[in-house]
Amino acid sequence: MYPLSNDTGLALTTAKYYTPSGRLIQRDYSNVSLYDYYFDCDGISDTSNKEVKLTDSGRTVYGGGGIAPDVKIEPIKSNAFQDALLQHYAFFNFAKHYSSTHRITKNFEVDESVMQDFRKSLEADKTPFTEADLVQNNDWIRSNIKSELFVDAFGQEEGLKVKAESDPEVLKGLELMPQAKQLAENARKVVAERNSSNLNR
Repeated sequence: MYPLSNDTGLALTTAKYYTPSGRLIQRDYSNVSLYDYYFDCDGISDTSNKEVKLTDSGRTVYGGGGIAPDVKIEPIKSNAFQDALLQHYAFFNFAKHYSSTHRITKNFEVDESVMQDFRKSLEADKTPFTEADLVQNNDWIRSNIKSELFVDAFGQEEGLKVKAESDPEVLKGLELMPQAKQLAENARKVVAERNSSNLNR
């Protein structure tokens, strides 16, 4: 383990990667290109002909081919209008102008008056839009406005927190936290019982 900044670290594997249950999670890289190894993940969810292992809590997992997520969330695809706003730096430009005349607090929310100012900003920057564009992308626009304003007022981390509030992966993860907690508690009980029985032998 190599410690990195922001309480992170790099786990460098010099051989093969096994989980505590003894499951080999490294994908087979023989007879495939480097591109296919990194980006062709279709086989991860296919459990046929894979080694079966059990976690400490007795959960069935499969070896070889990487780790398939328990819950798969399809990536969000942006639309042409969203791409256009990002390409024109619409949120960055708006935040710089808005912050110069308004004080942003932690309880700030994007209301209709802010949206009106955003419309004016788009017009001033000659960024094309329709009312239908704004309506169809309303939640996404408000999230990006608030995020950019929080970056400007409080720093990058606070802006990322705003983005996380509407991130489908984060929201799903929070929804699944009780289930994850239960899995961890079950594993602790099983390990404790196993250790106890080993001591009593």
